[in-house]
Amino acid sequence: MRRKHIPKIRGFELLASDIRQRDSEAIRECELPSVGLKNLQEEGARQQKLVLRRNDQRVLLALLDRMPFASDEDSRVLENYQFFREKVASADPSIIYRGIDRLVIVDVALDRGSDDPQMIFESLNSTGLDLSQADLIRNFILMRMSEREQTRLYDTYWRHIEDSFRSAARTFDLFARDYMGLGKQTAKLARADSVYYEFRDFFRDREQAIGADAVLHDMQMHARYYAAFAGTAPVGGRLGLALKRLNQLAEVAAILVMRLFDCHERAQTLSERDFIASLEMLESYIFRRAVCGLQTRGYNQVFVSLAQRIREADPLESLQQGLVALSESYRFPRDEEFLTELTRRDVYSMRNCHYMLDRLENFDTKEPTDTSTYTIEHVLPQDERLNRHWKEMLGPQFKDIQTTWVHRLGNLTLTGYNSTYSDRPFEEKKAIKGGFNESAVRLNKIIREQGRWTAAEIEMRGQLLADIAVKAWPPLRVSAEELKQVRRAHLQREAGQMQLAQVAMEPQVRQLFDALRPHLLALASDLIEVPRGNSVSYYAHDGDYFVEAIPRRRKLTLLLNLSLSECTYRDENVSDAADWKFIVNAEHDGGVVYRLKLPEQIDAVMKLIKQAHELASQ
Repeated sequence: MRRKHIPKIRGFELLASDIRQRDSEAIRECELPSVGLKNLQEEGARQQKLVLRRNDQRVLLALLDRMPFASDEDSRVLENYQFFREKVASADPSIIYRGIDRLVIVDVALDRGSDDPQMIFESLNSTGLDLSQADLIRNFILMRMSEREQTRLYDTYWRHIEDSFRSAARTFDLFARDYMGLGKQTAKLARADSVYYEFRDFFRDREQAIGADAVLHDMQMHARYYAAFAGTAPVGGRLGLALKRLNQLAEVAAILVMRLFDCHERAQTLSERDFIASLEMLESYIFRRAVCGLQTRGYNQVFVSLAQRIREADPLESLQQGLVALSESYRFPRDEEFLTELTRRDVYSMRNCHYMLDRLENFDTKEPTDTSTYTIEHVLPQDERLNRHWKEMLGPQFKDIQTTWVHRLGNLTLTGYNSTYSDRPFEEKKAIKGGFNESAVRLNKIIREQGRWTAAEIEMRGQLLADIAVKAWPPLRVSAEELKQVRRAHLQREAGQMQLAQVAMEPQVRQLFDALRPHLLALASDLIEVPRGNSVSYYAHDGDYFVEAIPRRRKLTLLLNLSLSECTYRDENVSDAADWKFIVNAEHDGGVVYRLKLPEQIDAVMKLIKQAHELASQ
């Protein structure tokens, strides 16, 4: 590779001369001379010293050749050109010349056959502004090809892939990570900032197996799926609404949505109706868990695992089975749990409170209300300084009532008149212009029918809205028997994926575990033992977990599916799992923790383990 420094080029000298000869008014009409960016000794495409992507190249050529183009053209080249025109128009020409005179141009020439252009391109990533993963991947794929092949593959495939993410470049990096995760069938996704380095090996392997055209065609299809979910290429109708709602709740579901999309479009084994049902099932799963305050840490792995469980022949059924088979930590909440939390908790502080109220407003209607400009209104004001009218309506316990009920579901609604309502008395909120009596928002119907607004009315409305919520976010509809069968089959498959010897334990702790294990296995012939990365879990015949053994440095932490109040035996090693925010390396949410340090404790702890096993077997 040869490199030389050129202090000036003729194009800049012409520009400087041009600037010196013009006054400020004339500068406004000055066009950048094309000598610096065109080789006038060549003809046609070989004249271009700078070749950009299709849209930017079209604008650049129009500027250099002074040809007309759309004034609203979406191009960074045009934005930059217009920016510098504005700056030059009000600048001192001599300052511009001195600045140009200080430029140093570096000319880099590569020797075909001895220099690797992609390696040089990658090295640019270590200086200045980082290149995007999309830039690196595009150049890796295309630079290895002949010029004609580059143009064909770019026009046929890559341009369409880039167009899918034109308005959100960062989204491409996430797409490439998830697409690679689907193709590699891996349980762990690459970090978004290092996707390129893993993608090189992934693309080479697939290219060798099926060819570059087939890989890029498949990548183009999945880019379209991803863009439809991410909203950079919106889809209309009910399918579009279902995609948008799920994206609001969990962007990390993209890898699973791509898999379902592929079954819908390419394989055609998932009808649009079932596709929508699949998306709504996932929406219900995510929202129910949010309401119940269940952990979101690890959702990435959950959706990766669900995507890999989708069978092309029966995608909807396999998705249901995958959700059933999730561990207790990632369970699909039941109606009782969902209803209790929805009516009793502070839902106003939830990140998705507006989404929730919008969904309740527009559930099961052919005339939806556009609530995008509406804000959340507290019927009973949240301002601690309640006025006299509210205090009299609520009675002597007004402070406790406000504290308890103000942020609950029954007291929240949507309105475009939030500032008008303010902290007015209830009757005024109903009667003023734009008040509840005039409101076309369906959520406000119950409110305007009430003569007063106290804890009783808030509780009543909350229960009515919760009844709608159970239909808007339905439970996982599988029979108890099917639930048991799916869980057991999944656990049995998982049990065969790792050996006990692969679970890391200190020698002393391994001896302790080996002493405990025969007692556990003797509880029943049909229990299931599942070794995982950092623990070993035991399940009853129906697939319900009863104890998890988590190795520590000098002991075993035993997590039992048993509440502290249920324990028929206690000693100083028993404690309530609720005392910890989370238990390191635990797969489950247990009720009781037992610290097993010595073999002499085994007989004592087995009393609790037997009790937990009996409850799980019922």
